[in-house]
Amino acid sequence: MIDAARYQRLSGLIRKESLQIMRDPSSIAIAFVLPVVLLFLFGYGVSLDARNIPIGIVVEQPDAATQSLTGSFEQSDYFSPFYFQTIQQAEKALEKHKIDGIVWLKNDFARALFSKHDAVIAVRVNGVNSNQANLTLGYIRGTWLSWITHYAEAKGTELNMPIQLEHRVWFNPAVSSRLFLVPGVVAIIMTLIGTLLTALVVAREWDRGTMEALFVTPLRNVEFIAGKLIPYFILGMASLFLNFFLAIWLFKVPFEGSFWLLLLTGSLYMLVSLAVGLLISVMAKNQFVAGQIAIITGFLPAFILSGFIFDINSMPPAIQFITHIVPARYYVAILQTLFLAGDVWPVILANVAALLIMLVIFTRLVAKKTRKSLE
Repeated sequence: MIDAARYQRLSGLIRKESLQIMRDPSSIAIAFVLPVVLLFLFGYGVSLDARNIPIGIVVEQPDAATQSLTGSFEQSDYFSPFYFQTIQQAEKALEKHKIDGIVWLKNDFARALFSKHDAVIAVRVNGVNSNQANLTLGYIRGTWLSWITHYAEAKGTELNMPIQLEHRVWFNPAVSSRLFLVPGVVAIIMTLIGTLLTALVVAREWDRGTMEALFVTPLRNVEFIAGKLIPYFILGMASLFLNFFLAIWLFKVPFEGSFWLLLLTGSLYMLVSLAVGLLISVMAKNQFVAGQIAIITGFLPAFILSGFIFDINSMPPAIQFITHIVPARYYVAILQTLFLAGDVWPVILANVAALLIMLVIFTRLVAKKTRKSLE
């Protein structure tokens, strides 16, 4: 009899919240429209890859060797070369930001090519954007080393290089930022659903004056929390299915891991996000304030400090320490591992353990702060 009454109260609250979600266009938009927009934005509109970099090429004395090298730059997907007669013309174009770098092939290029003393090629790069400058330098070095190696072989000349570099790219052979970004977008979307939407559920009751009506019901705290979270958990998991389908089918992101492990870790992260959002809602008691806190403490850290775009190892030590309290950091690592590398258990288990600890902490805080009181 008691269990039946509890079930009836819980099912009634779940039905109430489900109807509230269906009547709220913003909830449906955040769960199903926003994921599509974000995936298209980061899948097609945002790219961390450097392609068609405009560079100036100055050839002081054209010959077969310079023609071969400039042909390597023309055939590369990384460069869009422009030719200048003098270095002064190229420098003016660099100053006006018409090009991002200069490759200067000096006089007697072919004669001094294998000399140990003469510098036959000079490179100048626009360093205003340091990341772009490093990419440009790296691509120029790669093109130069590849060309000089093949040119020496064709001429039958021994190229004295102290180190022979043989490189392999694991997990993302195409070195495509899309394959890196799309899994991270899934974590950002689930953070929005779990934290932002849930941050409004209790605050909405206070704003509408319906919390007092809930106080007079025999609902217990556990039933109240479960009734508020279950509909949004189902909404979040439905969004996960949608995101997974779009990532695999539309953006051709490989999935090397276990689908069931994806569901398990996704459920865990969803529960953590829901707990964070509900804690904000319980403490704020105002929809506007709760929404602002959710964005500042949930969405922005997930976007900036999770490793989704910015590499955590390149951050200052103090900021790296702060990232350990951002749940999205661990889920982004899980998603990128499952999609690109597979079931790498040391990585999966370490991040799952961190999320479990956070789930315990936040659920205890929610249980402590949730009480039937007007204060």
